[in-house]
Amino acid sequence: MADQQNGESAGRGKPSMAYTGQAAGWNELAEKLSDLARSLQDQKGVEGTLDAIVLAAADTVPGAEEASISEVRRRRAVRTSAATGMLARAVDQAQYETGQGPCLDSLYEQQTLRLSDIGSEPRWPDFCARVGQLGVRSMLAVQLYVVGDNLGALNLHSRQVDAFSNESEQVALIFAAHAAVAMAGARAQEQMDIAVDSRDLIGQAKGILIERYKISSLDAFRLLVVASQTTNIKLYEVAEFLVRTGALASRKP
Repeated sequence: MADQQNGESAGRGKPSMAYTGQAAGWNELAEKLSDLARSLQDQKGVEGTLDAIVLAAADTVPGAEEASISEVRRRRAVRTSAATGMLARAVDQAQYETGQGPCLDSLYEQQTLRLSDIGSEPRWPDFCARVGQLGVRSMLAVQLYVVGDNLGALNLHSRQVDAFSNESEQVALIFAAHAAVAMAGARAQEQMDIAVDSRDLIGQAKGILIERYKISSLDAFRLLVVASQTTNIKLYEVAEFLVRTGALASRKP
């Protein structure tokens, strides 16, 4: 890979080649980031958490003006799940369309990448040409998480050359660790809420069938399963359709 040829260190959570040591004021940074982690975990829902992460990243990491989160599900299409504004989304889109850039390498190669001057950057020529036209001059990409085939990266942008220092990278690496925990917690809560809602909805649908046909709870559940299998519709959607319309789905609702 181009990043390996240019001396970037591979490995999850490791700094870039440009990183030369711990920044000053470490204790203050650690305290600030701990407070930030607690505030992220207080956000409501996945979308709210992601929005809070990019806004906090742009405000917290020295040199950052814009931020975004790129994610890959099942190692397929990459997408931007949150961004501070149109510039950050445009930079991400340039990476997706050219198939090159620090964000993509940070995602797939599991490393941190720092670009000091996009105008003189030899890697990713197509990407750098497009981003230069957008006014971006330096970038920092940090891996957020790797869970099976799901990947995430935090992208930081600046209109200034040499915007990101050792301190920037140190803060970004620790910020990413806190952000990943907050994201995982938000998604776990969302899945739990969906599971509870699904259980309650299926219970309501069973109640309708029990009352209508005077059958047992097990038989009512079997009717829902048969309807799901014959229509190729998820059980939850079959139950929702029944509760909403009073009819078992015979086709996609």
